[in-house]
Amino acid sequence: MGLCFPCPGESRPPTPDLEEKRAKLAEAAERRQKEAASRGILDVRSVEEKRKKKEKIEKQIATSGPPPAGGLRWTVS
Repeated sequence: MGLCFPCPGESRPPTPDLEEKRAKLAEAAERRQKEAASRGILDVRSVEEKRKKKEKIEKQIATSGPPPAGGLRWTVS
């Protein structure tokens, strides 16, 4: 088993276009990010739903304004 060089009459194998190569690298990076984000999570859909629900609740709290005066206050002792 040795190195394989092209025959003298043959041209070099075609190299991928620079834009095509960039697109493939970007696609691979996005796929790795998705896999890393869902690593260890059994049900990805339920986690996404919980995150969206939490964001919706936080948005409602932010738009409702501050609580009225005289509300209950919690203290930890």
